[in-house]
Amino acid sequence: MCGIIGIVGRDQVADRLVDGLRRMEYRGYDSAGVCTVNDGNLVRRRAEGKLANLIKELEHGSAPGTIGIAHTRWATHGAPTANNAHPHATGHVALVHNGIIENFKPLRDELIAKGRKLESQTDSEVVAHLISEEIENGASPEEAVKTVLPRLRGAFALAIAFRDHPDMLIGARLGSPLVVGYGEGETYLGSDALALAPLTQKITYLDEGDWVVVRRDGAQIFDAENNPVEREITTSGASASAVEKGNYRHFMQKEIFEQPTVVAQTLRSYVHQANNTVALPQMDFDLSTIRRVTIVACGTSYYAGLVAKYWFEHFARVPVDIDVASEFRYRDPVLEEGGLALFISQSGETADTLAALRHCKAAGQTIGVVVNVPTSSMAREADLLLPTHAGPEIGVASTKAFTCQLAVLAALAAHLAVKKGRMDRAEEQEVVKHLLEAPAALNAALDHDEDIASMAHLIAPARDVLYLGRGPDYPLALEGALKLKEISYIHAEGYASGEMKHGPIALIDEAVPVIVLAPSGPLFEKTVSNMQEVRARGGKIVLISDAEGLLEAGEGCLATIQMPKVHPLIAPLVYAVPVQLLAYHTACVKGTDVDQPRNLAKSVTVE
Repeated sequence: MCGIIGIVGRDQVADRLVDGLRRMEYRGYDSAGVCTVNDGNLVRRRAEGKLANLIKELEHGSAPGTIGIAHTRWATHGAPTANNAHPHATGHVALVHNGIIENFKPLRDELIAKGRKLESQTDSEVVAHLISEEIENGASPEEAVKTVLPRLRGAFALAIAFRDHPDMLIGARLGSPLVVGYGEGETYLGSDALALAPLTQKITYLDEGDWVVVRRDGAQIFDAENNPVEREITTSGASASAVEKGNYRHFMQKEIFEQPTVVAQTLRSYVHQANNTVALPQMDFDLSTIRRVTIVACGTSYYAGLVAKYWFEHFARVPVDIDVASEFRYRDPVLEEGGLALFISQSGETADTLAALRHCKAAGQTIGVVVNVPTSSMAREADLLLPTHAGPEIGVASTKAFTCQLAVLAALAAHLAVKKGRMDRAEEQEVVKHLLEAPAALNAALDHDEDIASMAHLIAPARDVLYLGRGPDYPLALEGALKLKEISYIHAEGYASGEMKHGPIALIDEAVPVIVLAPSGPLFEKTVSNMQEVRARGGKIVLISDAEGLLEAGEGCLATIQMPKVHPLIAPLVYAVPVQLLAYHTACVKGTDVDQPRNLAKSVTVE
């Protein structure tokens, strides 16, 4: 997800624009830029790489002006070079863009045929030229934008500055978030409330298809049909304080260690501790009528959904379909009447998941959303909003958002079971009791951080790593492999333990560590059998289990990681910790950029 900030201000804006970009670094990016309007000129400064490079550019050549736009880019069309960095500009217009213009090629060909010279490889530059062309033909900025927007297919959030109009910006959104902020004699555009938090707490979320004319004294919003509209001004609540690492080496490490606290915070919103029952937000539908659950998500959130599938079907006996969001709409899914479509996302802006949500809404499904940003697009379109309380997650690789999602999904599964008559009060209280044990169990898991750090050097030299698990620990194997891939760049795959003999066992040799997640319990013996298959072929096993499991099967392993003995319900939350820590410490040994791994963005707002 790229970052946008724009200021129509009273004072110089360049430093404040850079500060806004700094607050959005967690999203992931590979180039950055600023453009101000000053004395009849568009003043641009752009740089490849981190913000520090842009700051050096500004030191060599300032960008004066009281109005400007800025951007952090995550490359899609064209390499992450200074020339492809935003803002893109013509003689009349500069703009920044989040999203993808899917029909940019015919538009680009049209512009080139007219003799216009495009300097970058990006889809975004096309929009600047289309708007500039309208202005050169005599249109006002408003008329130019109104003409060009309907020609664009895809997803976009735009902030546009005009050389000859040093008192205004124009913003627009379709499929990518954009907010308007209101200050004292100043008005702002931003990708989210966090970017604008030091400037203002008064914001308006643009609706899908909206565009807005921003001036110092306020903003005029238009809908997709170009009708003037009023949108609610809300108090964002986003902290103006920069999120700090404290005494931790990385944000990811800090967020791993925050999990006992944030899981406890999340659970407090979903259980009545006085009587150990589940408490969900008020809803305008009867949960007992739900006949099928369809779960849709991407990445780590998808693995949280896979765990939830076990819970929903075990406790509530409701059938569950689960899909990767990018594939969901394209298989033409059958959506039965009386279904709950459940979408899981940290940001609430993930493009594929949001598109799937709207597909289900159009098909008459009840929409549930598990999200960490309660003001996000998904949250605002939900029938049932189930917020997590993880707080801002800065590390690109998700950790605390994942365990908070699991906490919410476990509570929802229990509540659905109660409503379906599959769980009585005593059983519900037992489930809640175990959920409330999770924060302490997470703390106990974190106590093994030093042990895990000391064994990371065993994993760091590997080219390939396999993760194995059964039942709800299978999604944890997938999540562990994803974490290792994301931040250490080691190729890793997760498998259901019983699938080893159906192909993956061919990969086993002495150079391939195999991470096995196997809490003691009904599936433990079968997992141990799969371990023996690996060991017989020279595989090096790292066993993650409780004391009982390690005593039975730990002998002969390359290494072992002891977890507290916990109820199977909360085992996925607890076993998330060692796979996160193992990935984290392995990445540290390898010296990779843990918080902002290459090629990754915090939230993917393009399909």
